Amino acid sequence: MSQPIRSVGLVAKGGSREAVRSTNELADWLERRDIRVAIEEEVAAAREPGFNGDLYDPVNGYDLVVVLGGDGTLLAAGRAVCPGVPILGVNLGQLGFLTEIARAELYPSLVEILAGRFAVEERSLLEITVVRADEELAFYRVFNDAVIAKSALSRIIELTLKADGGLVTTYRSDGLIISTPTGSTAYNLSAGGPIVNPLLPAVVLTPICPHTFSLRPIVVPDQSRIEVTLETQEAEVYLTLDGQEGTKLRYLDTVRLIRAAKGVHLVRLSGRTFYDNLRGKLRWGG
Repeated sequence: MSQPIRSVGLVAKGGSREAVRSTNELADWLERRDIRVAIEEEVAAAREPGFNGDLYDPVNGYDLVVVLGGDGTLLAAGRAVCPGVPILGVNLGQLGFLTEIARAELYPSLVEILAGRFAVEERSLLEITVVRADEELAFYRVFNDAVIAKSALSRIIELTLKADGGLVTTYRSDGLIISTPTGSTAYNLSAGGPIVNPLLPAVVLTPICPHTFSLRPIVVPDQSRIEVTLETQEAEVYLTLDGQEGTKLRYLDTVRLIRAAKGVHLVRLSGRTFYDNLRGKLRWGG
């Protein structure tokens, strides 16, 4: 990257003392290097002494956003950040499959980034619209997955799947996972779906406990216009996005999905590959 880093947005895991402390230390480190820093309001309020700088706004075009937390914090930041802004994920949690570096690597890594010695990897996002009686009710962006699933007490539900206007199938199952390649190693993997390299232009559709053995996960091009319609009456069914937000669906509601024009730009500098993470963090391959 040839553009110098002059402004940095800092995002921290909510409620984490370690994240707040690390964010404040990082803000001081960056300010000593004449870099403008923007901090989330919750973190700024806890700063001692008081913080008089900028508050973080995800729609602003920072030169870099640093996310301190775990995969959940990174997912939320990735959905909201201004398209094209590079994001550095710093793992303060347990697994940290999506984050690039550990807390101990933060400052050596930032020295490299400020010197322009880093790469950017684009991950796809899905744009999701909930439609009821031809009216658009809600709009979301998804980094990992969109899950349509029944509540614990509901019976099997029916979901009709279309791609580019053509019928694919009708699922009779507990639900359906629609995953980006990045999300293929999350709920999709637990439900028996395939591991997909995160750079592939694809969407993974994985039924949850299907009633028929022949209904297997399917991978479709991410340029497809996907529609899923709830065909079951009197059932409690929910749409959940990245496990963090969502809404209740009604009979004949349709969930429409397309790939967003711009994805999430993740900073890459550790040299670890996707397959290294599979082996090291998920213990894949034995």
